[in-house]
Amino acid sequence: MKKLLALALSTILALSATSAEDYTIKVSSPNGAPSIALVALAEKNPENYTYVAAETISAEFANNKADFIIAPINAGAKLYKMGKSKYKLAAVVTWGNLYFASQRKNFKLKDIKKAGITLFGENTINASIALSVLEKNKIKTKAVDYLAGAANTQSLLLSDADAIVLTAEPALTAATMKNKNITAYALNDLYKKATGFDGFTQAGLFVRAETIEQHPEEVRAYLEQAKESCDRCTSDVQAVAKAAAALEILPNAKIAENAIPHCAIRYLSARAAKNQIETTAHIDIKQFGGDVPADDFYYGEN
Repeated sequence: MKKLLALALSTILALSATSAEDYTIKVSSPNGAPSIALVALAEKNPENYTYVAAETISAEFANNKADFIIAPINAGAKLYKMGKSKYKLAAVVTWGNLYFASQRKNFKLKDIKKAGITLFGENTINASIALSVLEKNKIKTKAVDYLAGAANTQSLLLSDADAIVLTAEPALTAATMKNKNITAYALNDLYKKATGFDGFTQAGLFVRAETIEQHPEEVRAYLEQAKESCDRCTSDVQAVAKAAAALEILPNAKIAENAIPHCAIRYLSARAAKNQIETTAHIDIKQFGGDVPADDFYYGEN
C-alpha cells in the first residue's frame, strides 16, 4: 500500500513538473513601436505573439486570454479601475516616442507660438502630454488641430512645408528618410525640463491575474527575459532591427535600425516606476479613470 501511495505521489509530482515546464506564455501587443520591446523573445517563438491594431488593444484585456499584454499604461489602468480588466501592470517598457517636427527652414519650437501645431489623437494622453509640456516650457501655441494618428501627421509633415506636427517613431524616421529637410525635437526633452524625469510612462507590460496565481515562477522568469529583451534594444540595435523587420513589426530593417534608438525602450518594474506613473497620470487624470492607480494595480512585492 505504501509503495502504491509513493508511486502515485511521484506520478503527481512528475505531472506537475511537466505541466509547469510545458506551460507556454502567450503575448498580445499593438503592432509598432511598443512591440519592439519584446522582439528578442518574439523572434524565437513567433507563434506565441499576437499583434493587433492599437485601437483594438482594449479587446485583448476583455478577452482575458493572453498571459501578457503590452498596452498604453493609462488604458490598462482605466480598464482595471472600471473592473473590465484582470491584468496587473508588471513593468514600464516604453517612455515616449513622440516628436515635434517640421520641414520649415531653421525650425525652432518657438515657431509653434505663431504657427500653431497639428497633433494626433484628440482627447488622448499623448495629446495631453504634448500640450502640457509646451505650456510648462512657456511655448503657448496659437492654434491646435488634430488628426487621427501618427501616420496622418506624418503625411501632413511630408506634404506641407509649413506644417508643424506631433508625430511618433517609427513614422518620423520613415518621413526623414524621404525628406532630409525635416527637423524634429523630442517631446521627452521638454518633459524632463518640466518634471525632471527621463520620459513619461507610455506603454507597459501587463500580466494576467490568473497567470500570476497559477504560474508564478513562469511569470517571474518571463519578466527577467523581458528585461533582457528591452536591454537588447540598446545594446544590439542592429539585431533587434533585423528581427523587427522579419516579424513585420516595422517596415524594414533600415527604418527599424534608425528608429529604435529614438523609441525610448527601457524596462523598469511597475512598483519602481510608481511615482513616475502618477506624475504622468496627473497631467490628464481622466485618461487614467479619474484617479491614480490603486496599489493592487501593480504586480510585485512592495
